[in-house]
Formats: sequence, C-alpha cells, structure tokens
Amino acid sequence: MASKFQSRLVGTIILVAVGVIVLPDVLDGEKKHYKEELAAIPLKPDVGTEVESFEVLEPIVVQTALPDSPVTKSSITADVIDAEVNEDEVKEVEVVINDVIEKNDYQESAWIIQLMALKNADNAKTLVNDLQKRGYQAHIKQEDEFTRVIIGPDASKDKLERQIKELQKVTGSKGQLLKFKPLNP
Repeated sequence: MASKFQSRLVGTIILVAVGVIVLPDVLDGEKKHYKEELAAIPLKPDVGTEVESFEVLEPIVVQTALPDSPVTKSSITADVIDAEVNEDEVKEVEVVINDVIEKNDYQESAWIIQLMALKNADNAKTLVNDLQKRGYQAHIKQEDEFTRVIIGPDASKDKLERQIKELQKVTGSKGQLLKFKPLNP
C-alpha cells in the first residue's frame, strides 16, 4: 500500500512541476524580445568632407602715451575679429584710463563664526576635519601663537546664529559671530 501512495505522490509532483514550468510559457502568448540596437561607428572620417577654414589675422600694435600715468608708453594689442575690415580702415584708438573707486560690496553681506583659538595647530586641524565631516564649513586661520577655528562665511546671519547653539553642544565652546572681511578674514 505504501508503494501505491508513493507512486501517486511522485506522479502528482511530476505533474505539478510540469505545470509550473511549461504552462506559463504556453499561456503567456507572444513574448517580446528586446534587442539592443547598436550603431556602427566609422573608424576614420570620410576624406571628401570639406573643412571650414578661417583666416587668422596678425594683432595690431599701437604705441600711445597714457595721460596721468606713471608709464609714458604702453603697447596695446587689438585683435581684428571681423575679416571684412581692410587695413586702411583701421584707426588709431586713444585709451583713457579712469580711476575706479574700490568698493567692497561683500563687507556687509557675509558672516563668520570664530569658534575658538587653540595653541596646538594639530588639535585645531583635527577639530576642523571633524566639523567638516559633520557638514560645517570649517576652516583654520593661523596667527602668531594661535590657530583660530572659523565656521563660514555665510550670507545668512540667522543660519550662523543657529549653528552657534549647535556648535556649543558639539564642541562645548560658544563661538562669536563676526562680520566677514574678504581681504582679512
């Protein structure tokens, strides 16, 4: 009796396996096979193609005296871009140099946090690396005896004020918010 049960069990397993393997292919219908389309790349370009050529003109050197300048003569090079301009049409150009008032537009727009000043430069570098890993824009500024740890610059004063509180939790040091001076950070 056990042999009939075993035969039926084996037969059932074979039928189920054939059903699981073969029936999905039979009932699936048309299968779409995607073939990757490759474009052939030519090994070398066609020789018969025309290459557009441009005429390269020599620069014109003009000697002129500059007013109110410690330099009395200066050579000014002008490149002629338009190929249709004849050399007869080129005119001498007088160069006027105006004094420009230097404005530092960034003086009021950026802020930094001076976090701390350490005597040991290696400790400052280690702290800066740790702060950079945490996402802060940290830098060091070397001075005579001290190495200052600076966060920023950033245009948002509010953002840096929030970061002062976060940095105090991380480092135990309360930083000082200062205006950023680009020429002397």
